[in-house]
Amino acid sequence: MAGDDLRAEVRAWLDAHWDPELSVDEWWRLVAAAGWTAPHLPPEQGGRGLHRSAGTTVRAEFARHGALRPPGGLGLLMAAPTILTHGTPDQIARHVPPVLEGRVDWCQLFSEPGAGSDLAGLTTRAERDGDRWVIDGQKVWSSMARQADYGMLLARTDFSVPKHAGISWFALPLDQPGVTIRPLREMTGDAVFNEVFLDGAVCDGADLVGGEGNGWAVTQTTLWFERTGIGAGGSHAGFPEPGPRGGMLGRRAGDAALVPAPGGDTVVGMADVLALARAQGRTDDPHVRQGLARLHTYTRLGQWTAQRARAEAARGGGQAVANLPKVAQTRIVKLAAGLAADVMGAGALLAAPDGPEGGRFGRALVFSPASSIYGGTDEIQRNVIAERTLGLPREDLPGRGRPYGEVLRSIGRAD
Repeated sequence: MAGDDLRAEVRAWLDAHWDPELSVDEWWRLVAAAGWTAPHLPPEQGGRGLHRSAGTTVRAEFARHGALRPPGGLGLLMAAPTILTHGTPDQIARHVPPVLEGRVDWCQLFSEPGAGSDLAGLTTRAERDGDRWVIDGQKVWSSMARQADYGMLLARTDFSVPKHAGISWFALPLDQPGVTIRPLREMTGDAVFNEVFLDGAVCDGADLVGGEGNGWAVTQTTLWFERTGIGAGGSHAGFPEPGPRGGMLGRRAGDAALVPAPGGDTVVGMADVLALARAQGRTDDPHVRQGLARLHTYTRLGQWTAQRARAEAARGGGQAVANLPKVAQTRIVKLAAGLAADVMGAGALLAAPDGPEGGRFGRALVFSPASSIYGGTDEIQRNVIAERTLGLPREDLPGRGRPYGEVLRSIGRAD
């Protein structure tokens, strides 16, 4: 469907259905039933079978209309697509519709204090107990975990095999006694990241996704959706956050549409910086114009690279290409924040709400270094690109092919 046709269809639907008197929960269920939350999904999976970029167009039209946008979150970006790819029909039926309807929020429980860049080195343990799994360990850098209802959990279910082979992927409910979540305060003043302690947490056997010991393959799918979504400026972001913990589902949808995101936006892009340069009267400055041209070029290249990654994946290969748009996104985020600071001058250093532009661009500048870390560090992305896309020799890592429990004992990390 052409862009103009899609925009016209969205506007017509909103004219007929937008009702600010509905609750957020009622409105999001209506949006999901119409396929607007994830319009790129096929109709049988809750979408409309449109191009991947349709979600951005849909959300822009919702905002232009003054309607509350469809729900977003990490469940939409990563959990639902992963479960649709690897889950059983029962898992899809139980977990995907609540994401599309905004009824649950998800977080990622991958990284650990001793297994960040080396994700496969994780030691969180899941042991079978009848028809359930009992989980012990610690996760860190889990974005928005305090608001989440479920976690995409990686845990080791077998220490007797090489480290990549003994991992499983679970849909872990977080509202239980065995889960403790502690916020990590960042230099922005926010606490988006968290550390999560798992002490006898329980996960039903029916929520092991992709099969026991197949977690590394499922993880690659999750990371692919994360990196292509981030690299293309995916439609997972938004406010209010989905799920009951954000306290928004029962509110009037018209009121929720007017609520600003807490702390403002922490990532800015081409459109934001261009609007700022115009407002500040800096578009005739040759240095600013050069920066805008460079930012526009990087943005378009990032979008095209993300499209290439999706096209290659649709042909059955090229998953490592997804790491390219993630590296591109890091460059875009840092360049955009730095250019905005150049446009604003010293005022950009004031990140508080009473600063220029509500402190938005100051917060973006302080937050921008995080783009080199979240979603996988730049160094890891470049390693993957070098080894899996360019075919360069792999690193000779110690312990390759040995049972992971034996490796841990040799370095003094075993229980």
